[in-house]
This record gives sequence, C-alpha cells and structure tokens, in this order.
Amino acid sequence: MYKPTKVELMREGRDYLFITIGLFIYCMGWAAFLIPYEITTGGTTGISAIIYYSTGFPVQWSYFIINIFLMAFAIKILGPRFSIKTGFAIFMLTFLLWFLQKVVNGADGVPPLVLGENQDFMACLIGAAMCGVGLGVVFNSNGSTGGTDIIAAIVNKYKDVTLGRMIMICDVVIITSCYFIFQDWRRVIFGFVTLFIIGFVLDYIVMSARRSVQFLIFSKEYDKIADRITKETHRGVTVLDGTGWYSKKDVQVLVVMASKNQSVEIFRLIKDIDPNAFVSQSFVIGVYGEGFDRIKVK
Repeated sequence: MYKPTKVELMREGRDYLFITIGLFIYCMGWAAFLIPYEITTGGTTGISAIIYYSTGFPVQWSYFIINIFLMAFAIKILGPRFSIKTGFAIFMLTFLLWFLQKVVNGADGVPPLVLGENQDFMACLIGAAMCGVGLGVVFNSNGSTGGTDIIAAIVNKYKDVTLGRMIMICDVVIITSCYFIFQDWRRVIFGFVTLFIIGFVLDYIVMSARRSVQFLIFSKEYDKIADRITKETHRGVTVLDGTGWYSKKDVQVLVVMASKNQSVEIFRLIKDIDPNAFVSQSFVIGVYGEGFDRIKVK
C-alpha cells in the first residue's frame, strides 16, 4: 500500500488551505455584492441564485443538491475523477455560502445593499472581481468547484465538444434563462458582464501565477554570461549551436528560463559583460520542472 511522504502531505494540506481561502473570497463576492443586488452569472451557483431570486429557496441548498446530483452521475460515468477535492469544494462552498450570508444579512435575514441604492453596476464589478480572484486561487491549487465542469466533462466523453466550449454554452444558457423567468433584459446583461469579468480576472490570476520569462542571448562572450547567470541568479542555462545565415558563421545561443522579477538582474549582468549582445526576452506561461512550478494534472 502506497504511503504518501511528508512533503506530499504538506503539499496537499497547502492545496486544501488555499482552496478554502479561494472559496471564502468567492462566497463573499456572492453574499455581499451579487445576491443583495440580484445579479446572477453562469455555473451552478448562477442557477442556484436564479432559484433563490424567484422562489426564496436558499442558494447554498440549491447549489448542494445540484452538485451532489451531478457528482453521482460523474462518478458513475467518468469514475472517481473529480472525487476528493471537488467533493471537498462542494461541501465547503455550501457551508461558506450559508455562513457568510448569515454574517452579512441583517437580523431580518434580508441581504443589505452595502453600496446603497442603484449601485448595481458597481456591485457587479466588485462581486465578479472577488469571484474571479477566488476561483483563480482555487484553480491554482488544483481544485475545482464542480458544477458545469462536471457537465462539460460528461458531454466531452461522448461528443466532440471541447470542455471550454461546453462550459461556455452552459453559462450562456443559464444566464439567458433569466429573461424567461423575470422578463428583464437588465438581469441578462448584468449576468454576461459578471461572467466576462470573472473570466478575465480568473485568467489573470492563473496566468500571473505561471508566467515566467525566456531569454535568447546571442553574444561572443556567451561563456562568461552563462557563468554569471548560473552563479548569481541560480538559473540553469542551455547553450545551443546555431548558424548566422547572413554571416554564415557559427554562433552560440544561450537559452534561459527565469522568473519575472529576475529579468532586470539578467539584463544588467549581460550589459556588464557585452553591451552589444543581441537579446530576446519573451513571456512564457507554464514553466514546469526544478526551480519552477510542479506539474499539476488531475
């Protein structure tokens, strides 16, 4: 029987801690800004919000029931793919939605308009941004909130439809359904604005956490530059053999992967050694291996 190491246990514990923090931020965005101003968006939380606005049935219980139903199908069809972390996220998100609404709501249980009357758009911006940040933290910790992710995965198994496109279709259907229930295009427009902001912030958080820089350095002093980069920045350097097509001469090209905050230091030491060096710097997303992110797959 495989026994996880201490490092693996600490890594898992850290993931669960950050998933909880991300879910807290996400639920606060709903409890303090989106629900009081009756704004919805995609996903099962969006469906739950629509049910709450039309019937008064608590958001957290709709979310829980829908996701448990979807989880049962997912385990049966896909196997225990979303099992532990998704299950943890579903239970934790259900609890946090309930708890934070209790904290935010007044004694009468009515959600307060924390920004005042007629501040729907500002509530939309703030709430959506908090939801995006929260989801970004969850996804960076290899977590998932289930919901439309599960629907997309099930459809993807039987149909040639990508996960991203299926999630988008689900979200569009959920938001558009607001009109047929409330006969109010305002809710639909705010729903799409919220969805766009959440997606933008989510992408920014996820990509920022994985963004590094790549250097291609062409210099006659390549050996000195490589030595200093290795010793002073503690980054590996790869030397590639090339041919300058104009000069028809052999050249050596240094390839360096580094974090964003090391780019200025690398430029300075290149300039100190060879001010005439030809340098190309580009941003790269997702550098995995020793000294960078660990490979995260579900």
